[in-house]
Amino acid sequence: MSATVTTEEVWREVEKHFFAVLAFTTSHGEARSAGIDYTVRDHELYIITGTETWKARHISKNPHVSMTVTIPKRVLFMPWIPIPPATITFQGEATIHDPKDVPPDIMPKLLRGLKPTAEDLAVLCIIKVHPVGEFVTYGVGVSMQTMRHPDLARARAHV
Repeated sequence: MSATVTTEEVWREVEKHFFAVLAFTTSHGEARSAGIDYTVRDHELYIITGTETWKARHISKNPHVSMTVTIPKRVLFMPWIPIPPATITFQGEATIHDPKDVPPDIMPKLLRGLKPTAEDLAVLCIIKVHPVGEFVTYGVGVSMQTMRHPDLARARAHV
């Protein structure tokens, strides 16, 4: 029997964190991925990147992406013991936006205190990911002991 997790629990975890791996394909169908920082608003994820990055170029041609949010795990009084992170993976539809076309609260969250110049902003874009289908989780809402049994630590929830 697998774990049980609700959509609300998954969104709470996604909103608590800011690092994920974004996967996409090149125009030649080759798989690529990149570590990214994100922020969440209205159940959509926003990512800042350069307009000439692989992410932006390839996603503009193929908007189908996958994201995996990693959730660090530690034993409280024994942090040196290696524990694999919990994960939340989902598919999504990505769109590319000019920074001035996203809600005004998004840019400060993505920049995390950085103050880019107008020249810097001119070469940036925002990738907005709208999750679709199901969240696939491992280790979310279960004990670390349960994480030792993948069949018990996995769960799915509708986006």
